[in-house]
Amino acid sequence: MFIAIIIAFVSSCKDDKTNTYRSFLSPMIGLNVPVGNEFEVKIQFGNDKKVDSVVYLIDTARVISKTDTAAIKLKTEGFKLGSHILTAKIYNGGEAEDLTTNINFLAAQAPVEYTYKVIKTLPHDTSSYVEGLEFHDGFFYESAGDYGHSSLRKVEPSTGKIVQSTPVDKQYFAEGITVIGNKIIQLTYREKVGFVYDKATMKKLSEFSYTTGREGWGLAFDGEKVLNTDGSNTIFFLDKDKYNRIGAIDVYDNKGPIQNLNELEFIDGKIYANVYTTNEILIINPDNGAVEGKIDLTGIFPSDYFKTEDEKANNVLNGIAYDKATKRLFVTGKKWPHIYQIQMIKK
Repeated sequence: MFIAIIIAFVSSCKDDKTNTYRSFLSPMIGLNVPVGNEFEVKIQFGNDKKVDSVVYLIDTARVISKTDTAAIKLKTEGFKLGSHILTAKIYNGGEAEDLTTNINFLAAQAPVEYTYKVIKTLPHDTSSYVEGLEFHDGFFYESAGDYGHSSLRKVEPSTGKIVQSTPVDKQYFAEGITVIGNKIIQLTYREKVGFVYDKATMKKLSEFSYTTGREGWGLAFDGEKVLNTDGSNTIFFLDKDKYNRIGAIDVYDNKGPIQNLNELEFIDGKIYANVYTTNEILIINPDNGAVEGKIDLTGIFPSDYFKTEDEKANNVLNGIAYDKATKRLFVTGKKWPHIYQIQMIKK
């Protein structure tokens, strides 16, 4: 027993001696923190090196500097939602050793939940596999997708009549569109190219390389920059003239990231986004990516309208348009026979 005690004591001394800057005791890797809340930072420091100071950073932003090794509380205000790198730079004699972990900032509150009321039902061409929808100057502008069937259309709302149409070459699968001044911008699905059209004539003016997202999905314009989705939980910001990436936000509610963001619309300072394969439209804060509201459109379209298994793939909500002049909100889906004018109702 005496020998065992001596061995344990020596082992303990050795562990203390070799114990160096190894890990964060808190936060745990991948900790979820509602933005606006504080979180504790506590480090397992070694005892074989002197600690002169510790500088804490979130991503590249210096948050605080300390000359002791006590646990601290860090604030989350002002940061975008999503994954962030927490770094502790531990200084000793002018030399620094970095210790890192990651944390996730979530929306501070649960989204406000909305249902809907159908105000008007408008006709819609069922040959259009809707990928983009906008309302301007009394008309719907629509991007119809699918290989061999893609086109850009100008549609009369009351009749569903196509008043202008420009076909897209069969090698392309047309995706989201947005109107910027006298031009219309259209993405393609996997072809890494976008098209620029003259809004009045709908004649294609030029093409541009699209390499921002993994695929081309939705587009919208907030008056300053282009908003773009690629099926992930990220909304990219593109330059309105060159269409290159200039920023991004990651979209989170109070539980985690929301994937499959698709067709977009910018309405009264908020981003509205379809969530692909669901009946939900999200209302997103464009500054930090927080989901502030969710519109549940369950039941707006008959679930048994499409009969065959192939046709049932069309039973997908995908299309948001907004008439700024009259504040009318429109929604539709792929190959649906109707476009619906709806009113949001708080649950």
